[in-house]
Amino acid sequence: MRVAIAGAGAVGRSIAGELLENGHEVLLVDKAPTAISVERVPQAEWLLADACEITSLDEAALQRCNVVIAATGDDKVNLVVSLLAKTEYGVPRVVARVNNPKNEWLFNESWGVDVAVSTPRLMSALVEEAVSVGDLVRLLRFSHGDANLVELTLPADSSVAGTQIGDISWPEDTSLVTIIRGNRVLTPHGEETLEPGDELLFVAAQAREEQLEILLQARR
Repeated sequence: MRVAIAGAGAVGRSIAGELLENGHEVLLVDKAPTAISVERVPQAEWLLADACEITSLDEAALQRCNVVIAATGDDKVNLVVSLLAKTEYGVPRVVARVNNPKNEWLFNESWGVDVAVSTPRLMSALVEEAVSVGDLVRLLRFSHGDANLVELTLPADSSVAGTQIGDISWPEDTSLVTIIRGNRVLTPHGEETLEPGDELLFVAAQAREEQLEILLQARR
């Protein structure tokens, strides 16, 4: 998979390193000469260019990319890169970094964004997740379909604790994707029994989140 990353700062380089370790082809693009640190990620391609310019994106051959990640520290730049990647080059998957949570509402399909990642919101969500049992925590928003990645730690007195997944009447437009139990990551199947303390990760429509939380919370 070929991935272009706009923004070669600490965030962009970190993402590039992870993708390269997983065998992907990565191009880092940045207009600041000081950001071009080839020695830090030597396996990546590097391009000194303004990712908001069509000529730069032509040079980056964005049409050959499977994914574009707008990872700069400027929300305006990330929106422009996302829009150009989607509308001018037809990139299948566009992921954008949200620096200011107040701008999060802009990062949607109208601007070409498939997945918006808000670092401040994610950090606060992880703090909530660490201290909350029985409360639904939103970790990530997907632009298409108005769906979110949400997490809930199952309380000991949940109405579904001890119940097989296949016997639970889940709300529409929700999907249990992973169960984290201690050090194990489990793939859900119908005969798996939910246990107190399980961390449950769902992809769920925003309109169904309240129903999902009520279902999983402690017995009243």
